[in-house]
Amino acid sequence: MKLKAVLIDENQDLYVDYVEDLCPKENELLVKVKATAINRADLLQRKGNYPPPAGESTILGLEMSGVVEKVGSNVIEWKEGDRVYALLAGGGYAEEVVIPADMAMKLPDTMSFEQAAAIPEAFLTAYLNLVELGGLTSGEHALIHAAASGVGTAAIQIARELGATSIVTAGSLEKLNRCLSLGANYAINYKEENFAEKVQEITNNSGVDLILDFIGASYWEANIESIGLDGRWVFVGSLGGREVSSMNLGPFLQKRLHFIGSTLRSRTNPYKIALTRKFEAFAKEKFIQGTLTPVIDRVYDWHNVMEAHSYMDRNLNIGKIVLKID
Repeated sequence: MKLKAVLIDENQDLYVDYVEDLCPKENELLVKVKATAINRADLLQRKGNYPPPAGESTILGLEMSGVVEKVGSNVIEWKEGDRVYALLAGGGYAEEVVIPADMAMKLPDTMSFEQAAAIPEAFLTAYLNLVELGGLTSGEHALIHAAASGVGTAAIQIARELGATSIVTAGSLEKLNRCLSLGANYAINYKEENFAEKVQEITNNSGVDLILDFIGASYWEANIESIGLDGRWVFVGSLGGREVSSMNLGPFLQKRLHFIGSTLRSRTNPYKIALTRKFEAFAKEKFIQGTLTPVIDRVYDWHNVMEAHSYMDRNLNIGKIVLKID
């Protein structure tokens, strides 16, 4: 055993130790990981609350960038030495990872490994929920909660590129200003203002066409007030709880609402590959030109992974927290 990875001890602390070596199958790549990034799913999994899908790596890490070390016997589009980045179902907190060859995206020459590692989970999640599920189009209004998060900062940029108007919520002036700098049209401090009232003011009482909701229960009533006729409400996280104590279903009929639950990690590999290809077609040139850009708050050495998790746990980050692998 010569491969190192981040493991979880009995106290839910993280440490680096040796694990079994990996070998790619005929349609896979073995990638030397240069950087990965932290997601809230990692924090949940560390605490025993979000197990990986059956058959996937139990090692944390839902995205990575690196260099191809070995190619499977059926792989023709990649070669050793290619710089790639990809979405993962797990395994990113390690020196090496095995991925389906069709899942890999080519790293632009102008982009660092740290920048690339901050893209897959955030941007693919945002693209899935705004475009594929949410059907956001030019001229529509989107309400984006937790807008200073990795997915939030990606969603702001995608909405801007689609020609939509984004209304975002965050909890500090620094976060709101960063969101505005990325192209958000309106920014609301949810700690100081009633965002539903502000949304109605901004939309002339029409409400938004789409809500990207990471919060859940605590925003339930305000979201119902904020959404307009035929609105799409895409539920992707429950930072504010999962149980709504009292629910009036009337507005769902009156407004003809679409409530869509969404997760990405548990999707099949063919689905993720198809999503990756659609996203790459949408975003590749935009990353090269700089119209889309990953937002990185901090880069940690992976030996300081517990410090990085603590930083995210305190909700201090604007954008992504990246781990640099030795």
